[in-house]
Amino acid sequence: MHRRSILALAALVLSLGWAQSTTAASQPSGPQKDGAFRKVILVSDRDTDGNNEAEDNLKDPMELSVARDGRVFYAQRNGEVHFWDPKTNKTVHVGTIPVFQGLEDGLLGITLDPDFESNNHLYLFYSRPGTVFEFVGERERKKGYNLVSRFTLKDGLIDVASEKEMIRIKTQRDECCHSGGSLTFDSNGNLYASVGDNTNPFASDGYAPMDERPGRFAWDAQKSSANPNDLRGKILRVTPQPDGSVKIPVGNLFSGVNEGARSEVYTMGSRNPFRISVDARTGFLYWGEVGPDAGGRREDRGPAGYDEINQARSAGNFGWPLFIGDNKSYNDYNFERKESGEPFDPTKPINDSPHNTGIQLLPAAQPAFIHYAHFPSVRWRTVNGGGGRTAMAGPVYYFDEKLDSPTKLPREFDHSLFIYEWSRNWIINVKLDENDNQTKMERFCSKMTFKRPMDMELGPDGCLYVIEWGTAWGKNQDTQIVRIEHHPDTSGSTE
Repeated sequence: MHRRSILALAALVLSLGWAQSTTAASQPSGPQKDGAFRKVILVSDRDTDGNNEAEDNLKDPMELSVARDGRVFYAQRNGEVHFWDPKTNKTVHVGTIPVFQGLEDGLLGITLDPDFESNNHLYLFYSRPGTVFEFVGERERKKGYNLVSRFTLKDGLIDVASEKEMIRIKTQRDECCHSGGSLTFDSNGNLYASVGDNTNPFASDGYAPMDERPGRFAWDAQKSSANPNDLRGKILRVTPQPDGSVKIPVGNLFSGVNEGARSEVYTMGSRNPFRISVDARTGFLYWGEVGPDAGGRREDRGPAGYDEINQARSAGNFGWPLFIGDNKSYNDYNFERKESGEPFDPTKPINDSPHNTGIQLLPAAQPAFIHYAHFPSVRWRTVNGGGGRTAMAGPVYYFDEKLDSPTKLPREFDHSLFIYEWSRNWIINVKLDENDNQTKMERFCSKMTFKRPMDMELGPDGCLYVIEWGTAWGKNQDTQIVRIEHHPDTSGSTE
């Protein structure tokens, strides 16, 4: 039962076509109202009569970004980019980027430039088509790369020739899993990109994949997450320049290292940092970490599997695959002899894997902000419910009394971090204190139905925008993009 969350994400498959489409007034199952809160469907898989036989309007939407004029841009895994136009209540197809769609790859992330209104720049995280075959010893290896690139809209369409490559991430394409792919900006104009560990977890019994044997490169996360000289298993931070180049901002993790580490790295030690956000006021980075499957602790291997919500107040190492949760240590393990060694030391982690191309002495590990397993959590009871785990981190909301929006979230959510769960179908607001520590956690709109929330952003109107992936594994007919509004003059029973 523990092959849950990432197998669900691995089923982010499938495919796909091209069309301009109108929004739908569908009638989804389950409550769409909770007191003064309303869910407004912007884009749906159904036609205006709620007919499931209509041509799909949504095909694996992965991430969205809301412009200041209210347009909602979203990226689909097959390479399509669309936006929903609040003036016409229709969606517009603005371009298609050729992508590799094997494993968990494709068009995975999108964000708009902070000056999008004047420069029409948008950023995409995608898998470049084309796989290189090479021999390492006697083993054939498939290699490709993922890109974070800037594109420019010209006459309302993506100008493919305008592409400016920001970050190139080498990947192995022999085995799944974990691509990450989320993009966001902070208030200083720094671009963040989340990258998964690109490691097969299924031969590790749900514990840390650290197979150091020759030919087992794809099964060793020490080659990526724990390798300072590799961009995988990290959250990267760069500062785009007007000419399409990038600079490295001060304060990245390896700013003072000359060799054996990449300067783009802001945080390392991630397994699958699938969705990220940055607090616009504090600059603190948040992300959900999709964890491994071990059902319980094993003395000779390490802890049970945990998902994490992380908070990075500055650059740091968040442990994977040597640690998980609140720095619970895995044992060094010899996959050839099936023998366990000593547990790793979170104060002085060392990566001596032959697959590590970087420095061996790593920064001290940082504990998770929130962590939970498949069994009920005693400390964070609000997260309980359902055996699957797919943690996601959304935005931090600040109530703005001067914002002229009748549907913005109310004052009670001021300084709240929103987290959500693809597998457990909930949204939780985590109230933060003046020091940005947790004070309480509550289910948000608990009477509403959320069908596998995939991405969540705050709009300029103070409302939450959510991609609901839907209930099927492929060719969903209940995928939708919604806006959650607050109507203070209304209340009443849930409908």
